[in-house]
Amino acid sequence: MLVDVDDDEQPKKKVRLGTPATQWISVYNARRPMKQRYHYNVADARLHQHVEKGNEDGLYISCVASCTNLWAIIMDAGTGFTNQVYDLSAVFLHKDWIMEQWEKNFYISAIAGATNGSSLVVMSKGTPYTQQSYKVSDSFPFKWISKKWKEGFYVTSMTTAGSRWGVVMSRNAGFSDQVVELDFLYPSEGIHRRWENGYRITATAATCDQAAFILSVPKRKLTDETQETLRTSAFPSTHVKEKWSKNLYIAAVCYGRTVS
Repeated sequence: MLVDVDDDEQPKKKVRLGTPATQWISVYNARRPMKQRYHYNVADARLHQHVEKGNEDGLYISCVASCTNLWAIIMDAGTGFTNQVYDLSAVFLHKDWIMEQWEKNFYISAIAGATNGSSLVVMSKGTPYTQQSYKVSDSFPFKWISKKWKEGFYVTSMTTAGSRWGVVMSRNAGFSDQVVELDFLYPSEGIHRRWENGYRITATAATCDQAAFILSVPKRKLTDETQETLRTSAFPSTHVKEKWSKNLYIAAVCYGRTVS
């Protein structure tokens, strides 16, 4: 079951011609029933208390996103992580901090960049990864990704900050193949074609000009291959609860360009 929905319940904003429309893009995967929690429109100062409360309840951050310089964080009990640290920095993907955590055997598990150039980097223990590399670039780093694919790396997280892209690639990511769909619109046809060939969206990011989707073939066959995507003007809080009742959980989320 593969569903791709455009939510029209939200009042349509009047869009001047030539102004690209941005939306939340959320991706849901079928999972065994588990506890998942989301927070959105979170200011820097409030982030810590949400994360701390989640950790106390046995939840770890599984994905992060940003909209209008505020954060969205998804925490759940299905990550398999054993420990987690995060860094909120005015520097987009703060190299010194990331390298310091790599030394301690933490690996990047989620990243988000804000329009003002700041970023939220989440690093975890208990990931399957054995080595990581990341790149910050002013345009989507196709060449670098292709080069890394040849070296046995796969894209495991990505984000944008303004017009800049940040892409993380890992060894031992659990995929046997991976492709990129990059478009100025939501690439519905491309995604449906990939879905039919056994690919699933494993990462997504967007600027106000482009949306990128990473689709991967998992090495281990999924027991339930259900994946759904949703595009909404506001954070999809009402939809998330509805999805939970069907054992569908947020697996990726981003905010950016979806329609011209």
